[in-house]
Amino acid sequence: MAIMSPAATFPGGEGAWTRAQANALLRMVEDMFHRRDLEALVNGFTEDCVVRFAEQPERRGRRALRELLGARFARQQNYRLAKTLMALEGNVLANLWEGTWQDSGRAMRGRGIEVWTMRDGMIAVWDAAFNVWEEGGERRSPVM
Repeated sequence: MAIMSPAATFPGGEGAWTRAQANALLRMVEDMFHRRDLEALVNGFTEDCVVRFAEQPERRGRRALRELLGARFARQQNYRLAKTLMALEGNVLANLWEGTWQDSGRAMRGRGIEVWTMRDGMIAVWDAAFNVWEEGGERRSPVM
């Protein structure tokens, strides 16, 4: 049983997930972000989680995750998020996320890819890459 929701039953250990379970998890995470429920989000990760979030240095454990998400919550207001399951292989889920929010009075948008490795119904490894831009601004990446 996942800590994220007592009503949701997810695979134990590193068992394979179904598409229905993965989509249920995505809806739960969206809801937690919309409610700004930091503790529910953090408790959806294993105690020894590994977080590789964009350009941020790798972090380990719930305490480090709480600091990362807490800093985001302090800056971002009116956060709206949509996650789409892109791939599922065993206990590894890949999703595309798109979001909008206010940051220091500026309307922002973001889009990214996340890969979650699950254990005991929780996220054990979070790998995320994304792009952010000001609403109405140019969407561009550095030239390679």
